[in-house]
Amino acid sequence: MTDTKEQQRAALHKAIWGIADDVRGAVDGWDFKMYILGFLFYRFISEDLTAYIDEGEHEAGDEAFSYAAMADEDAEAAREGIIEEKGYFMLPSELFENVAARCDKDLDLNETVKAVFDHIEGSSVGTASEKSFRGLFDDIDLNSNKLGSGVAERNDRLVKIIKGIAGLDFGNVMDAKIDLFGDAYEYLMNMYASNAGKSGGEFFTPQEVSELLAKIVIGDRDSVNKVYDPACGSGSLLLKFAKLLGQERVRQGFYGQEINITTYNLARINMFLHKIPFDKFDVALGDTLMSPKHWDEEPFDAIVSNPPYSIKWAGDSDPTLINDPRFAPAGVLAPKKYADLAFTMHMLSWLSPGGKAAIVEFPGVLYRGNAEKKIRKYLIDNNFVEAVIQLPANLFFGKVTISTCIIVLSKGKADDKILFVDASEEFSHVGNKNKLMPENIERVYKAIHDRCEEEHFSKLADIDEVGSENDYNLSVGTYVEKRDTREKVDIAELNERIKGIVAREQELREQIDAIVADLEA
Repeated sequence: MTDTKEQQRAALHKAIWGIADDVRGAVDGWDFKMYILGFLFYRFISEDLTAYIDEGEHEAGDEAFSYAAMADEDAEAAREGIIEEKGYFMLPSELFENVAARCDKDLDLNETVKAVFDHIEGSSVGTASEKSFRGLFDDIDLNSNKLGSGVAERNDRLVKIIKGIAGLDFGNVMDAKIDLFGDAYEYLMNMYASNAGKSGGEFFTPQEVSELLAKIVIGDRDSVNKVYDPACGSGSLLLKFAKLLGQERVRQGFYGQEINITTYNLARINMFLHKIPFDKFDVALGDTLMSPKHWDEEPFDAIVSNPPYSIKWAGDSDPTLINDPRFAPAGVLAPKKYADLAFTMHMLSWLSPGGKAAIVEFPGVLYRGNAEKKIRKYLIDNNFVEAVIQLPANLFFGKVTISTCIIVLSKGKADDKILFVDASEEFSHVGNKNKLMPENIERVYKAIHDRCEEEHFSKLADIDEVGSENDYNLSVGTYVEKRDTREKVDIAELNERIKGIVAREQELREQIDAIVADLEA
């Protein structure tokens, strides 16, 4: 069995590539991701349920017990208790390993798998876990023409997908040393880079950026109360807290909202893949700015987000929004064409007095005028801006190649200064993207944590300097001077060299004139 991260990552990539190669000509576009991630999830929850039941029986003394080998009718008696504990139920015949073992002999495979998915979702209806499972498999269309024009062709491709996922040699998928979802998602986006920007790249924050945001928000804390992301995409930002702290140290759970239904389903799948119990997360579907779903849970003491850049929203076309307690304090709404600072105000409003938020932003919010300048004025004058970080260009998937930034907000700052960090050179070039390496993340985090100044890298500025002297401009380049990488020239030495060249030129001229004179004599 493979036992290192790099070996497992290579095995995962090889399996995905092999499946893609097998179904090429059909599902060879970005939609392919739902089949890969969906069947990874199906295998995971099958193994998770089996391990839970088997361990209980083994501890009770029946060391030979195997739920996968049990008859369906005998398993039914345990349904209610298992649903109460795990949130879902599967019969032995519905487990991934059993479906995979007979998939190439099942002439109705697409209907078999669809029935299994329906039964998993149906098992949660009327229970505490219903919200977490409802519609979870909707985006895995087992009767799609993308799988093939007829049942036989679709089933043939389904067999290849299922066997490819079954062939991942991690022992039990739950014990994989890599982030299966994150690694698979990133690899799929690299495979289909031309489509990733419009079909999924904007919903996924690279794992290294997620880690930096989480570290900044966590700081010296060894636990947080609740973590929130109002534009959670596939949930990768929220889950970094589980990795860095341990899920038990996110005491009251993980909260997020997502407007795109496919990505909303991926976020919930991602939670389960990271072993977050159904009662420890609440991912909601909907437009956060117009219809936020977590009024009853706010405030939050840890907020991280990478909201969509400069999208349109209702703004002042809806006169009721200026009275919304999230936006009213600034006295102005974010422009209809640029919702960036509407998300920022929403997060500030839902931030607890001792909390911290780290938000990836489009750089225009740092310097654009009019309403956005007034919102910056509110944030700066009230001392809510702790830090601004300029990130390297080309970190994100899809078409986002610009240098984005991070704004760090806090309601409990110990000083009245803003730290500006120029991290634009903190990367290594990997493939066709730039990537934050561990040493880059640590350098930026240390600067934020220690609030220290370093020439050409970080600078503390008084809020009066930012406000009255620089007209509320938060651009990092205004405060952190770039290192001059131009070759330094010693003018005196250069002049001496030029004088020598001129003298030598005159000497050569005189020699040439003498030679010419001799030839003419």
